[in-house]
Amino acid sequence: MSETAAQLVTALRRARRDATAEVTVLADRPDGTVVRCGHVVAKAHPPDTDPAELAVRLGVAAHPRCAEILLPPVDGMGALPDGRQVTLWPYGEPVAPDAPDAAPWVEAGRLLARLHAVPVAELPGPLPAMRGPVKAARAIARLRAAALPDSVATRAVLRAWAGLPGWARGVDRTGRMDHVERTGRMDDVDHTDRMDRVGRPDHRDRGDRVDPGEGNGAGVGGEDTRLCHGDLHLGQLIRHRATDWRLIDIDDLGLGDPAWDLARPAAWYAAGLLAAEDWERFLGAYRAAGGSAAGERDPWPRLDVPARALTVQTAALALAKAAAAGRALDEAEEAMVEASVRIAHFMEAAG
Repeated sequence: MSETAAQLVTALRRARRDATAEVTVLADRPDGTVVRCGHVVAKAHPPDTDPAELAVRLGVAAHPRCAEILLPPVDGMGALPDGRQVTLWPYGEPVAPDAPDAAPWVEAGRLLARLHAVPVAELPGPLPAMRGPVKAARAIARLRAAALPDSVATRAVLRAWAGLPGWARGVDRTGRMDHVERTGRMDDVDHTDRMDRVGRPDHRDRGDRVDPGEGNGAGVGGEDTRLCHGDLHLGQLIRHRATDWRLIDIDDLGLGDPAWDLARPAAWYAAGLLAAEDWERFLGAYRAAGGSAAGERDPWPRLDVPARALTVQTAALALAKAAAAGRALDEAEEAMVEASVRIAHFMEAAG
C-alpha cells in the first residue's frame, strides 16, 4: 500500500468515525487512489488537481440537471497531508471485466447522449475545458520522456500525432500547449485531408473530409461545444442502487467537442478490439437518445480526428509503460500500436 493510500484509509476511517472499519483499496496509482469503506468510496485526485476546478466539477455532478447521468458526490471535500484533494462518493457495482457479453454499451451510449444535452448555461461555472486533448498530449510527452530506442512503432506514433490538428493535441491559437510540458518539437499542422479512419481499409475511399476547425485551447474542433465526460470507457460506469447505471470520474469533465467521448470506443472498433455489434449497439443507443456527435449516417466525419487522437494516446502510453516495466506489449496494446502505424503509413502515402 502506498503512502497516499495509507493516508486515504486513515482519512476515510476518520470520516466514518470508526478507526477499525474495514477498508478496501480499489485503486492505488500516481494519478488516483480509491478506497472503499462500506457504502462510501474516497478518492485522492491527481497531485496537480486544481481545487477550484474540482469544486466546479463536483457542483456539476451534484446538479439536478445531471441527476441520473453522473454519480453525485457525498458531502465533504478535503485534502490529505500531502495536499492531494479528496472527494467522497457512494459505492456502486463496476462493470464486470470478465463478462464482455454483459458490457453496458447501450447504457453508455444513452448516458453520453443525455450528458451532451445538458444545458451548460444552467450549470455552476465557470466550467473548465474538457481535458481529453491535454491527456493525449501528456501521453506523447511521456513517450518522449521515456527515450525509447528508435523504432518503426515509436516513429509512427509520433508521426500520427503530428498529423492531428492543434485542438486535438491540446494546442491553443498561439501554438502553446495548455498545462503540458513540451518535450521536443511538435509540428503545429492542421491536417484536413481524409485519413485512414484509424487504419480501417474499408473507410479509405469514402471521400468525406474532416474539418477540424480552429483550435481554441478548449479542445473544441469547431463542430460543437457541450458538457463532456472527457475520458469515457467502461471503467467509468457503475451500477447505482442495483439497477441504474451512472457515469463516474469527473477529473476530465468540462466543455469540449462531444465527439471526444465517442472516440475511445470508435478507436477500439477501428482497431478490431470492439466487436461490430457492440459498436453498433453503443452508437445506435447514443443516436436514439438524441446524441449530437455521431451524424445521421456516417459517424466518421465527426469521429475521425478524436478517434485518431485516442488511438495515438493509447499507443504512446502502451509503449512507455511496457518499456518502463521491461515487458512486451499485450495483445490489445499491440493492436493500438499497429493502428497508429497504419495511420502514419496512410498519411505518408497521402502526402
